Amino acid sequence: METFVNWLNNIIWSPALIALCLGAGLFYSIATRFLQIRHFKDMVKLMFQGKSSDAGVSSFQALSIALSGRVGTGNIAGVATAIAFGGPGAVFWMWLIAFLGAGSAFVEATLGQVYKTKQDGQFRGGPAYYIEKGLKLKWYAILFAIVTVIATGILLPGVQANSIASSMKNAFGISTTITGLVLVAVLAIIIFGGVKRIARVAQVVVPFMALGYILVALIVVFANISQLPDVLALIFKSAFGAEAAFGGILGAAISWGVKRGIYSNEAGQGTAPHAAAAAEVSHPAKQGLVQAFSVYIDTWFVCSATAFMILITGMYNVTPEGQPAIVNNIGDVEPGPVFTQMAVESVLPGFGAPFVAIALLFFAFTTIMAYYYMAETNLAYINRKVKRVWSEYALKIALLAVVFYGSVRTATLAWDLGDIGVGSMAWLNIIAILLLTKPALKVLKDYEKQKREGKDPVFDPAKVGINDADFWEKEYKHEEFSAPTQGKTLDS
Repeated sequence: METFVNWLNNIIWSPALIALCLGAGLFYSIATRFLQIRHFKDMVKLMFQGKSSDAGVSSFQALSIALSGRVGTGNIAGVATAIAFGGPGAVFWMWLIAFLGAGSAFVEATLGQVYKTKQDGQFRGGPAYYIEKGLKLKWYAILFAIVTVIATGILLPGVQANSIASSMKNAFGISTTITGLVLVAVLAIIIFGGVKRIARVAQVVVPFMALGYILVALIVVFANISQLPDVLALIFKSAFGAEAAFGGILGAAISWGVKRGIYSNEAGQGTAPHAAAAAEVSHPAKQGLVQAFSVYIDTWFVCSATAFMILITGMYNVTPEGQPAIVNNIGDVEPGPVFTQMAVESVLPGFGAPFVAIALLFFAFTTIMAYYYMAETNLAYINRKVKRVWSEYALKIALLAVVFYGSVRTATLAWDLGDIGVGSMAWLNIIAILLLTKPALKVLKDYEKQKREGKDPVFDPAKVGINDADFWEKEYKHEEFSAPTQGKTLDS
């Protein structure tokens, strides 16, 4: 089984996918004139605007759901793995893919909003919806939906559950079986409560867990502040092969940095558009900008917190695949959360293992919630014409079963299966959004035009020449937002 999974993983995560992700991010950065810089102020302001409705959630709730998916084991274990196999330079490439990925994140989230629909009283949207409506390729949309149900409902949750169970066992000696049972029980309460319950939990837990993690990282960094200039120099030199020790693994630094960066921030992967489509906003570009900022939160803040803790304390090894160790600071230790545990322990003795275990619990648990929402959305797409209530319960039970099984299986297989899920979705989604570049750029242009006119942007697809935006054409009430705002926000 593991041999087959490794073979398939190597095909999906060939250099072609890495080039596609980097290329798409660079293309959208240029095509949008680097909106990730120009509209940074708007990104921050828009996070706290908008309100929930019977059909949708607020911008902040949608951001929280998306961050639930983005901020997971990749922010702790993934960063450690990137450093272990690609060296410190991998951190720079994670930063770069986040900067470029913000452009891709804007496009996919905006498209999710443009082509969203109201289904069974709730907003639904995502790649399957914009592939069918924007590209008129129903077979492609169904393929994405099926792949996503499998990936987010079956493959990806195992990675998160495995990390939670392993860390709880190492830190507190709790049996993986007990952890798995508790996870299943709590998840069942949440996912059987629907998207509103997921949103309410996410908007409370996500800010708390991210800020708490960054605070501890700052304590570790300030305790070793004299080393910070050297660490920054090491990251940048290693990223370009200028550091003698890591000059021979430049390719590995790029590969692992991009791979783990994409896994962590999910820009272009096709996950965030599901949450973005659920937001109640007056213009698709608004939520697109909010979701672009979520990539920064994930990588520049949370992933960087992990990287600096590990590097500034020296609690890491670097052993490129198939090569002897270049750095061996901590002995025979498997790459993963233990790097971060040891880093925190070096400053706060007795605190490292329980802190990382609890951080992973929050990070990974909220990610599993987000995965369920994505799987449910794609199942709803598949079931639009024919109501199959049994399939919704089957999905819930399958995900809960996978979470329990993932709690007790080997970490290597869990990561490889997760990589297959991420990679498959990324291939399908990036190709789709590249083909839908024109409408996405039209939406951005319309948003910027209305902002220059002093208006609170309101979307009318007919005015920008976009067809099949069913919700905006038939159900959205434009007359409520017709007057200029002189700086006020009408949907707040």
